Amino acid sequence: MVTMETRDELEAIDLEIKALVEKRLKLTTRNDLMMSKSESALAGRKYERELLHSLAEQKDYNLENCERMMFQTLFNVSHSYCSSQNGTKSHLSESIKTALENTPAEFPKSALVACQGVEGAYSQKAADKLFLNANIMYFRTFDGVFKAVESGLVKYGVLPIENSSYGSVTQVYDLMKSHRFNIVRSVKLQISHKLLAKPGTDPKAVREVFSHEQAIGQCSQFFKDNKDIKVTIVANTAVAAQMVADSDREDVAAISSQDCCELYGLQVINDHVQNSDHNYTRFICISKDAEIYPGASKISMMMAIGHTPGSLSDTLARFSALGLNLTKIESRPILGSDFEFMFYLDVEASVYSDAVITLLCQLDQDPAAFTFLGSYSEV
Repeated sequence: MVTMETRDELEAIDLEIKALVEKRLKLTTRNDLMMSKSESALAGRKYERELLHSLAEQKDYNLENCERMMFQTLFNVSHSYCSSQNGTKSHLSESIKTALENTPAEFPKSALVACQGVEGAYSQKAADKLFLNANIMYFRTFDGVFKAVESGLVKYGVLPIENSSYGSVTQVYDLMKSHRFNIVRSVKLQISHKLLAKPGTDPKAVREVFSHEQAIGQCSQFFKDNKDIKVTIVANTAVAAQMVADSDREDVAAISSQDCCELYGLQVINDHVQNSDHNYTRFICISKDAEIYPGASKISMMMAIGHTPGSLSDTLARFSALGLNLTKIESRPILGSDFEFMFYLDVEASVYSDAVITLLCQLDQDPAAFTFLGSYSEV
């Protein structure tokens, strides 16, 4: 319990710290204006390194660690403040402004949409949930969906991004690095996998099961309990159902949906193959041009973060300083680079906030690669 005397003393110290921080921010901003960008960066880096090194001279390691965290945070805040005060310019703010002005007030009810797989795929179900009348064009691969949107062949593409029980769809994340697109909406779809086979098939006779890698992972316990069943990975759960329907074998089955059961004339031979009934997959809807519809409350981005100690925590601290909630962090290795990663972040934030726009523009101006993927709502 804090006594009144202690509280008064703490308040006096905090007010003094506040005044000193404000004085420091103004001083560093004025100093930056008097020097070239490279001179300021080198001088600042040298000073910060020397100060942090001097902290190691004290014997109390815990105190040293706390002071190091405090000063590192202060340095990050100073860099952000200087950038905003010294007129950091970014094309990003203009592109977001243009998207806000040009986007219709309502999300379209119909469109030509690209999906991976064949009729009955979960991506098709997600597209039907997003659009009242979706004219769907199917592609064999996720890359085909990205290319169809990028080339203008279709207006939108729908792609699975993560599953509640089996994690991220890494193929999609890896493809993001090589394509230009914008996320305009996302949707969560409840997944209910079933084991499908031809009518009359004896469940004990099944020797091989076709399905997508994600679906297999979401039904891992079933395969642990049936080690004699061969698993064959195919492009899509709907493709798996189609393969079983077209096969002349009586010992094959597919992990797919009830829709595919009806569509391809199959029979459910096991209704409880997935690990959890609470099984959801999140899908993103992408477009070639930026669209930001009213009510957008989520922002997605990807960035490369410097391969130095504290780089990730320093970046995350910038979101924390604005009270922003990061709902997703996914890292994927950068091909051709040793131990360097691209990070994908989802944050609950609005582009109508000046502070958020400033932060995005600062990240866009950082030397490391940064891509704004879109501002959207989830349904």
